[in-house]
Amino acid sequence: MSRIASVTLDPLFDSRARATVEATVVLDSGAHARAGAPSGASTGAHEVRAFPAGGVAEAIATARAAVLPALVGVDASDQRAVDGALHTIDGTPDFSRIGGNTATAISVAAAMAVGEETHRPLWKVIARPGIDGRSFPAIVGNCMNGGVHAIGGPEFQEFIAYATDPDPDRSVRAAIRVHAWIGEELHRRLPTIALGRGDEGGWVAPLGNEAALELLVAACAKARDELGTEVHPGIDLAASEFFRDGTYRYRDRARTPEEQVAYVGELVDRYGLRYLEDPLDEEAFDGFSAVTRAVGAKALVVGDDIYTTDIRRVARGENQHASNAVLIKVNQVGTLTDTLATVDFCRSHDLATVTSHRSGEVPEGWLAHVALGSGARALKCGVVGGERVAKLNELLRLRRAAEG
Repeated sequence: MSRIASVTLDPLFDSRARATVEATVVLDSGAHARAGAPSGASTGAHEVRAFPAGGVAEAIATARAAVLPALVGVDASDQRAVDGALHTIDGTPDFSRIGGNTATAISVAAAMAVGEETHRPLWKVIARPGIDGRSFPAIVGNCMNGGVHAIGGPEFQEFIAYATDPDPDRSVRAAIRVHAWIGEELHRRLPTIALGRGDEGGWVAPLGNEAALELLVAACAKARDELGTEVHPGIDLAASEFFRDGTYRYRDRARTPEEQVAYVGELVDRYGLRYLEDPLDEEAFDGFSAVTRAVGAKALVVGDDIYTTDIRRVARGENQHASNAVLIKVNQVGTLTDTLATVDFCRSHDLATVTSHRSGEVPEGWLAHVALGSGARALKCGVVGGERVAKLNELLRLRRAAEG
């Protein structure tokens, strides 16, 4: 048994220099591991609470008084036992007492400590049946930011390079090339504008949605021609952020839900989109179903805010054929056990999964292991910035290890 000898929880800063937490788990054997928890800006209403009402300070105080002592002696090799203890200690349906980020950091650190003790990488500790570590996820790279991630940019939240080569080295290089070419072109077109990058490293420029899409399409074509690999345009609309009073409020007009479905379908056809995330509001199951019927054969229709990695909401979506893919974020549900239960449901119902970062990330690579071990169709982790590149580099290390 891999009994927990001690757990500590300490403050950490994420990529936006906002406070979060990291956990260190030490086993009786002396094996130990540390993991930090990220935080999101564009959050779904059905996510667990990242922190209790008093924020990080309250989370750490509560953990030290009630959480950490109760975990001593728990068998870390039994992930359900660790995560079940976290739920029991918290006693709320949304981790509002101890905080979902506290649970996430401890859950991941415990699994990593078991890996350290047994000389296995994290992905092997959590691997789903049939996963052998040789089939790698595609890369979903955020190349331009908008929405709540980049005020002053387009209304759509992310303009994405969806790189699908089975060799992750080629996919990573393709996503990086798309990002770089967009930057070069923006500087050429807007020489007097001070260009910046958003929370997730994508370029921010004063462009409309469709002008940004045209630039993304050109960049993907450039990367395909130069590198000879598959990379295609995609978007994350994060439509809940501009859905108000029953309509989708764009700067130049408002669209009804029916008009939004038609508009999204037109975008997929016009720009050859292969990746489409959150095209409608987080409660619009029927609308998602309509979009999936229209374009699901052409594009990965991905639900994030509508599901928040919650197996109950994913089951509802599956029953209504609301999407053909589900975004997976560990801290939306708080533990690896809850995350992997959702992954297993998706796998058993032929729903693709996309393992995703958050806008406020930590510079660690454990997310790449979650993607590989869960059999994800894709890893969404950005393209530039140390906290994003940490995931890409770890995926490349795993690829080299697989080659032996």
